[in-house]
Amino acid sequence: MNKFARIIGTGSYLPPTVITNDDLAKTINTTNEWIVARTGIKQRHKVTNETTCDLAEKAANRALEMAGINVKDLDLIILATTTADKIFPATATILQTAIGASCPAFDLQSVCSGFIFALTTAEQYIKASAANKVLVVGSETLSRIVNWNDRSTAVLFGDGAGAVVLSGSDNTGILYSKLFSDGKYLSSLQVSNNYINEVGFIEMSGNEVFKIAVNRLSSLAEKTLKETNLNSNKLDWIVPHQANIRIISAVAKRIKTPMNKVIVTLENHGNTSAASIPLALDTAVRDGRIKRGDYLLFEGIGAGFSWGSILIQF
Repeated sequence: MNKFARIIGTGSYLPPTVITNDDLAKTINTTNEWIVARTGIKQRHKVTNETTCDLAEKAANRALEMAGINVKDLDLIILATTTADKIFPATATILQTAIGASCPAFDLQSVCSGFIFALTTAEQYIKASAANKVLVVGSETLSRIVNWNDRSTAVLFGDGAGAVVLSGSDNTGILYSKLFSDGKYLSSLQVSNNYINEVGFIEMSGNEVFKIAVNRLSSLAEKTLKETNLNSNKLDWIVPHQANIRIISAVAKRIKTPMNKVIVTLENHGNTSAASIPLALDTAVRDGRIKRGDYLLFEGIGAGFSWGSILIQF
């Protein structure tokens, strides 16, 4: 039985079309300064003809390349997404075909906390020896459910994908994971359709979401460090869900971690929901900030509300 699930490869992909804050200011009542001050976002990427699976495929292939394994070695694929390409089949099975895998594959939907939930699920498969090599992907085409005339949401969201390959390890890897859900706040952040075949758009009560996110994530970050006996000084990096710079800063302050130890890609990516943590992780791995042996804290919260944290030795 494996003791740990370790990340052995990371990958990411962003569609080439970029929408800047100045671009948005041409169609809605906003300015670059207003958006940056309230969110920290300067631009976001947007698909044109690409699907959620298309983004996932490119991120997955890059993660597999870094991991140095053949796609046929995969035992499982978990795709975290809010924006599946079809009601069914699962986008993960479309991805499985696209990359040439033959293992089981399924989707997991937990919105912005989706990658945390998917990574924790993959960890359980590995620790139970039900799988040894698992591909976990977060991929989103949120631009398709954004009302581009709604200033409160149009400035926030972007498209992209990130992926990791997990492998069983006797030495190190995921050290701690914790998940929560609380359905009392369903209307605070949701898509507006009433039926599955209706077109809906993201709706958000910004102030309420902000307060809940700061409270829940700060408490969970403290709990994670306490239960793992890890002093915040020994934490090398926080890799948070990229939702809002004020949320990210508040959590870092609560656990006494300076912002120069927080991976922030928000200004270039916007909020990419389930893709945001693996996108940020891959960015920092490839630019050399995150190194083997580093202690990383992943944390994120999404609609539902669902939230979670993972402490990992990379």
